[in-house]
Formats: sequence, C-alpha cells, structure tokens
Amino acid sequence: MKKSKISFEIELDENNLPQAISLNTDDGQLENATIKSFLISAWDEKTNETLRIDLWTQDMMVNEMLIMYHQTLLSMATSLEKATNEHKLADALRDYCAFFGEQSGIIKK
Repeated sequence: MKKSKISFEIELDENNLPQAISLNTDDGQLENATIKSFLISAWDEKTNETLRIDLWTQDMMVNEMLIMYHQTLLSMATSLEKATNEHKLADALRDYCAFFGEQSGIIKK
C-alpha cells in the first residue's frame, strides 16, 4: 500500500504564537509553500467527534480570514453534496455563504 505524507512546519515566537507556516508534501508537489493559515478537521471514529486544528500567523489580515472562511464554507457545501447527495442541505449552506459574504463585506450586494 502506497502512503503519502503532508506536513506543516510552524515557526513560533517567544510566546508560542505562529510567526510562519510552511506546507510540504513528500511527493514534491509542495516544498516549503508559505501559508498564513490552515484549518484541519478530521473524524475520530472512536469518539464520534471532529478533531480540529485552526492555526494562523499574526500577519493574517481579518479580510483574508473572512475570505478564507467564505471559500472554505463553499467548498464544504460542494463536498457535502458529493459525499451525501444532499442537494438541499448543500444549497442551504451556499445560501448561508452568500449571506456571510454580504455581511462580511467580501461580496457586494
């Protein structure tokens, strides 16, 4: 069985806050890709709970964070639809994304 590895390298300041984050893959597609933020959700089958890691650098601007959340929520709607065939729920999430975009000011009415 072939395995693949994704890793994050996080440079911390004296207060253990992220200063820099880089992303690497062992297949060479990404080598020290500089990123400002990442969100990881994983399903723990033993506890039936979602495990999460949300991390961002201090130079991640609020507007960038809002755009990232908007795009992440939209991609979650697509994933939900593909994985479950729940078209109505996916569309409801997309409707919320439109609301979120407008309320945050990243989408103009």
